[in-house]
Order: sequence, then C-alpha cells, then structure tokens
Amino acid sequence: MKRSIVLGVLLAVGALSVAIAAQQPQARVIDVEKIKDNLYVLKGGGGNTAVFITANGVAVVDAKNPGWGQPILDKIKTLTDKPVTTLINTHTHGDHVSGNVEFPATVDVIVQENTAANMKKMIPNSTAADQTVPAKTIFDQNNGRGLPKRTFKDKMTLFKGSDQIDLYYFGRGHTNGDAWVVFPALRVVHAADIFSGKNVPLLDANNGGSAVEIANTLEKALNGIKNVDSIITGHSTQMTPADLKEYIQFNRDFLSDAQAAKKAGKTVDEVAASWKIPAKYVGYAPADAGRLKNNVALAYKELGAR
Repeated sequence: MKRSIVLGVLLAVGALSVAIAAQQPQARVIDVEKIKDNLYVLKGGGGNTAVFITANGVAVVDAKNPGWGQPILDKIKTLTDKPVTTLINTHTHGDHVSGNVEFPATVDVIVQENTAANMKKMIPNSTAADQTVPAKTIFDQNNGRGLPKRTFKDKMTLFKGSDQIDLYYFGRGHTNGDAWVVFPALRVVHAADIFSGKNVPLLDANNGGSAVEIANTLEKALNGIKNVDSIITGHSTQMTPADLKEYIQFNRDFLSDAQAAKKAGKTVDEVAASWKIPAKYVGYAPADAGRLKNNVALAYKELGAR
C-alpha cells in the first residue's frame, strides 16, 4: 500500500515537473561557426547571421526571429568586447529582421531601398514557413525601433581597408530588395535567402520576388562580385561560386520546365504535383509542396504577362 502511494506521489511530481518545464521558455541556443579570424556565422533562430569584427566595432548581418536579438548580442560578447555599431538586413523577412528591435538604438541599420519600403509595410508572405510571427507587429510595438536609418540603391561601401564592406543589389529574386554583403579582404559574401541553400527558392511575390528574374539576378551577382571564394547562404552551409553557378542553372531549368508546362496546358496543381528536382542536381533538398506550388503559380503569372 505504502509502495503504491509513494509511486503515485512520484508519478504526480514527475507529471508536474513536465508540465512546468513545458511552460518554461525554450533556451535560445546559437551555434558559432568561425569563417575567418574576425568573421563568424551564428546559426539558429532564423536566417544565418554574420558577425564581422572591425577595428572600431562589430558589423552584424541579419538579426533572426523575434526574441533572438539579445541572444545574438550576448553571443557576440563572447567573441569580442567591441560594441555593435552596424546592422545590415539582407531583406525584409521576419526571420532576418525581427531581432532588430533588441539592438541598441545607436546601431546604424542599413538596407537596400526596396527592403526599407517592405519593412515599413511588412506584408507577410503566407507561403513563408520561416516567418513564424508577422514581423509587422515587431516594429509597430517598438515605435519604429529597428527600422533602417540608411539605404542604398545599387551599391554602398562601408569602412575602409581590411574593414571594408561592399553592399550590392543586382535585381529581383527572393524579394525585390535582396542585398549581397561582401567582405572583400576576406573574399567572402553573405548572399542570404536569394541563395538560401541547395533547394527550391522561396519566391515572395508579396515583396517583389520573381521566378522569371531570379536566375538573371544570380548571374549578375556571380559576374559582378569579384575575388570571392566563399558564400554564406541564408539557411545552409557555406557554398562556393561553383555552387552558385549551378544554382543559376537550376533556377533556369525550373523556369524552362514551368514555361513548357504552361504551353502544354498543364495547371499549376498538376505541375506542382509532378515536378521533381532533376537527378543531376545532387544534394538538393526535396521540394516543399507549398513552396513549389507558390513558385509555379508565380512563374505562370509572370510568363502570362509577357
């Protein structure tokens, strides 16, 4: 009898512990990958974040999902005692900009001019699985904190010498404001979600993304950014210019397939249900059904306008 009572108490305590643990906020774990002596990639909590330590401070590229801004800042303190001075957002999606509001108000936030407009309206993309929280509430609830202070159109250069950062915009793709962030002295570029990894890209029509233009934009970047060996992707591992060249062809092949299917009278649903990643693209992630349908529909719409 006593044994049954004790067992019942232990089970009750265990259940209570599980319930309490479930109510506790999950720890925000950030993994650090060292790229160069003064360049790191922080992974977890959204898009890949770059941390570039300069002579006078720290430049950060992308700030992850809501609630991840402070963990980024805390992790940076383990890498350097220099202050964060600059925050560059590669595009408007919530898993890249929401952490902005947790950065000090003194930080210089810089984006491409189309992204600045997108951030002010923050139109959520219903197909974007990585936008877990509508990011428009982030800036509204923080009285505009975290919105950009400076913008660029096609190119901007920050700092000098070994600290130099070059910002480029080559055209529509993932959105209409995808910035490429180049660290010339290190021969590294952060491409973010216009090259998120070896996968079917997310084409966000609500924010100006384009199925027709993405391959051309990627090719302009490949040809326009010189002396780069390594590419920081939006959600995967580092890639090379050779990987980017292959990804350009991947996107051209997809558009060609969509164009042929449209000409043959196939519906968006039929294409989305039957299209598979060609076998020659080894290592590419299986196509997400929702994303694939979104991209086919966008390609059909853009091709119909021609």
